[in-house]
Amino acid sequence: MDPSNLRSQSSSYVGLLHSQQGFVDVESRPEGVKAAKAKRNTGKGKSVAEIATVWEMKKDDLVRKERLSRLAILDTLLAKTQPLSEAEEVVKNKLLAELF
Repeated sequence: MDPSNLRSQSSSYVGLLHSQQGFVDVESRPEGVKAAKAKRNTGKGKSVAEIATVWEMKKDDLVRKERLSRLAILDTLLAKTQPLSEAEEVVKNKLLAELF
């Protein structure tokens, strides 16, 4: 008789006994890195509504930044103590008409 064959038979016999008696000797192991990544990436994309909401917020932000930029230019023109050139006067009048 081969001792390794005897060992494999006894381990399968013990496993059979445990399964018949409902004895579970399985340790719960954490899932692997690849399995975790695969689970994470399935069907979790952003919906169209979320993207549209983000786009609306970015558009509003852009409008506000543009208004602040124009106000800064107007403030610079109004703060000048020297007389304004023709182009600066036109820009100042245009910004005053748009903003106020």
